[in-house]
Amino acid sequence: MIRKLRAKLIAVSMFSLLLVLLVVMSGVNLLSYQKVVSDADGTLTVLAENGGQFPKGDGGPAPDHPASPPSGGWKGKGHSPELPYESRFFSVLLCQDGSAAADLRKIAAVDEETAVAWARQVAEEGAARGFLEDYRYAVRETPEGTLVVFLDCGRSLSSFRSNLLASVGVSLLGLLAVLVLIVLLSKYAVRPVAESYEKQKRFVTDAGHELKTPLTIIDADAEILEMDLGENEWVRDIQGQVKRLTGLTRDLIYLSRMDEEQSRPQPVEFPLSDLVRETAQPFQTLAKTQGKSLDLRVQPGLSLQGDEKALGHLVTILLDNALKYSPAGSGISLSLERQGKYARLTVANPTHSPLPGDLNQLFERFYRADPSRNSQTGGHGLGLSIAQAIVSAHKGRLTAASPDGASLVMTALLPL
Repeated sequence: MIRKLRAKLIAVSMFSLLLVLLVVMSGVNLLSYQKVVSDADGTLTVLAENGGQFPKGDGGPAPDHPASPPSGGWKGKGHSPELPYESRFFSVLLCQDGSAAADLRKIAAVDEETAVAWARQVAEEGAARGFLEDYRYAVRETPEGTLVVFLDCGRSLSSFRSNLLASVGVSLLGLLAVLVLIVLLSKYAVRPVAESYEKQKRFVTDAGHELKTPLTIIDADAEILEMDLGENEWVRDIQGQVKRLTGLTRDLIYLSRMDEEQSRPQPVEFPLSDLVRETAQPFQTLAKTQGKSLDLRVQPGLSLQGDEKALGHLVTILLDNALKYSPAGSGISLSLERQGKYARLTVANPTHSPLPGDLNQLFERFYRADPSRNSQTGGHGLGLSIAQAIVSAHKGRLTAASPDGASLVMTALLPL
């Protein structure tokens, strides 16, 4: 239990940190990308409005592009006067007669054929702005035709990608460092819980052993009274309650021992199919006496390495639970089959007891779906808790399901 608690603490801490880092990284890199796009779009707007060139008198050459630009600059728009000298761009005018004119004076990496092909591709796609490789483009309709302006954003995008990779790398290193710290420090964080849990288990074990002697004496005294007084309902009631307390004490000690790995016996390989069949067969007779039926379907030849006695106890608990909480005349089924690397043990039965909304509550200690029914059957709400502890000790998983709301299916997956 403490190991699982520590693992959950580490998992929750790392997930929280990962979530925070993802939000921060996504926000920072998204803002960085938007800045690249915003700067590029601002430059493209100036170029598109001036026929694919910077306006005359602002550091750019006089435009002689076929698309005649309007006069004037961009003073007051927040652009640096060095922008025309820093930008690499080209433009293509797709005329209405199908011809194309490319202006490549401010670019060296693109030839005329490629420029025209890109411009026609952009025009066919119909988008006003976008990226084509590392070039941001803008489309503007002019009286002469469609003007497509391309701006080289390679440096900005390369810087953005470098920052993105750097942030991912730093974040991963940070996650690894935090993971190491949490693994090292988590044992100190759960130490108070571990100490409290150990004290609780020790108390349950010690109290259980201390109760055994007085219960044995009370039971023996009740038998002597019965011999002296004959049949007596009060004596029978004492014996019944002593038996109930003895069973409760035994189950509590068993649960406490199952939580202690050092107290578990060494696993040995045994025929699981034979164990399940031999344990379940006596319940067929018991089911008949209660007006019920028990169908057994056991795949032969399955072997498992574990605690044979504990797994026999598991089958007993599941069948006993199914018989106790199924109505008269109902059919109960038990099946054992191989499922991949697991042995799948299933016990299904109709139920007249109300099932909780969360079926995991059935495995809680002292949980009773129907308290009045439990008082009649003598149950004290520990059977399924013990069953789950047995399955967990064998590295398996025990689950409960109710496909139709009126039946209960208990499934144990045990690694072969």
